[in-house]
Amino acid sequence: MKKKSPGVLDDINPGLTVLAHALEFQRRVARVGFDWPRVEQVLGKIEEELQEIRHEIAQRAGHDRLEDEIGDLLFVCVNLARHLKVDPEAALQRANAKFERRFRRIEALLAERGRKPQESTLEEMDALWSHAKSEER
Repeated sequence: MKKKSPGVLDDINPGLTVLAHALEFQRRVARVGFDWPRVEQVLGKIEEELQEIRHEIAQRAGHDRLEDEIGDLLFVCVNLARHLKVDPEAALQRANAKFERRFRRIEALLAERGRKPQESTLEEMDALWSHAKSEER
């Protein structure tokens, strides 16, 4: 009996985060030629995945279908990060920190007015978000 040769995706550390796991999948398959050669193709795939999500929403798809499509979009976003040599974990960590900083600024600005976010409208908070964002520039 012939011994099975190891697969490209064998022996990936199961302790990796899901983002790091996706990145490692993509790195490994890229080494054997399963990869888009140009970043524009990855961007096209992102647009395709967004269209699929829009379609599922329009069809009032169930949770599992939406989760599948959003997962596909996130997976392709990791691929975009890899193509651009951006660590997706670091990018998401920065995005989280930026979001937290800006939302805390919204809370502070509302507090100056004697209010809380739950006493505000989306439009007001969105305007304050824009203000917080402009303060960072």
